[in-house]
Amino acid sequence: MKASLLFIIFMLAIDIYGLSSSLVNSQTESCSSNINLNGSVSFNTTSLHCLSVWDSQGFILRFSQTASNLWSFVLSAPDTTSYIAMGFSTTGAMVGSSAIVGWVSSDGAGVVKQYHLGGPSPRLVVPDQGSLKVVSNSTAIISQSSRLYMAFQLETDDDQQPQTRLLYSVGPTGAFPSAPNYVLSEHQVKVSTSINYVTGQSSSSRGPYVKLRRSHGVLNMIGWGILMIIGAIVARYFKQKDPTWFYLHTSIQLLGFVLGIIGIVCGFILKNRLNAHVSTHTGIGIFILVLGCLQIMAFLARPNKESKLRKYWNWYHQNVGRILIIFTIANIFYGIHLGGEGRGWSVGYGVVLCVLFITTVVLELRFWIRK
Repeated sequence: MKASLLFIIFMLAIDIYGLSSSLVNSQTESCSSNINLNGSVSFNTTSLHCLSVWDSQGFILRFSQTASNLWSFVLSAPDTTSYIAMGFSTTGAMVGSSAIVGWVSSDGAGVVKQYHLGGPSPRLVVPDQGSLKVVSNSTAIISQSSRLYMAFQLETDDDQQPQTRLLYSVGPTGAFPSAPNYVLSEHQVKVSTSINYVTGQSSSSRGPYVKLRRSHGVLNMIGWGILMIIGAIVARYFKQKDPTWFYLHTSIQLLGFVLGIIGIVCGFILKNRLNAHVSTHTGIGIFILVLGCLQIMAFLARPNKESKLRKYWNWYHQNVGRILIIFTIANIFYGIHLGGEGRGWSVGYGVVLCVLFITTVVLELRFWIRK
């Protein structure tokens, strides 16, 4: 009995040691580490330049120009039972780029495919399409020491380099593309970087037109998504302070409209520069703009308080305003998602909405009690 127990403990110790060794290897691999992919990759991997390109996710890129028009790449990353991807972009944006994506499925089969990233939704990410000239039989993905090694070669025009704006991403755990469509699930995390193939240096990038993107988002969020709501609150709950409420309501809504117009203009400029395919986001934005213009026209054409049409005008004005606010909130969250700004922006705007909602509830209760 004791011998059996000691044997079990011994075997557990071996398993734990093996697991910890794998984890250490996965986390501590660096450019000084030697990789052995002989027999698994069709090209020589012993003389590649090496860069740590995404420290937080443990991504390491090895590359080399093996001929005037031939480039070899090996991307390694921790094996988190998900796909890994490396994109080549002209602007640093995901949309419009081409990517090499690889994964080792649960049955141990490794797959490497090129995808054309035509838009932010999975249906616009098309397998076996893209602008990269991938050398036949050069792709491979190997799971080794708790890391994935994705290898491939690209052909370029003579003495030309591959695109220098590179994207990296990690897919959701356990969600692998499958035949026949090979639909790629949305990534968990991604990063945009740039590389200098001559000096062998890589730097992180916040993406193209960062200031324009932030201006578009902030102006629309403040103008349409915050000030419009505050103006509506003033109009409903402070009418006893006549005519102060009217001038305050008008000023707030007008300021929100102006900021929103500037934000939409920034959005159109950004869309043209990035050649982005964001038709849903753009369509909702145009619809919001039309509603805002209708509100301005209704303000200019409002009937007198004594007019019989005033109650119909009030109904129209209030309900169009509510529809505008609902679509604005939805489009802001959708825009944050499209821009890949992360959870912080969504949480921040969500907190502002919660404060406005609680304020509205308190004022509504006071309104009905007073009434």
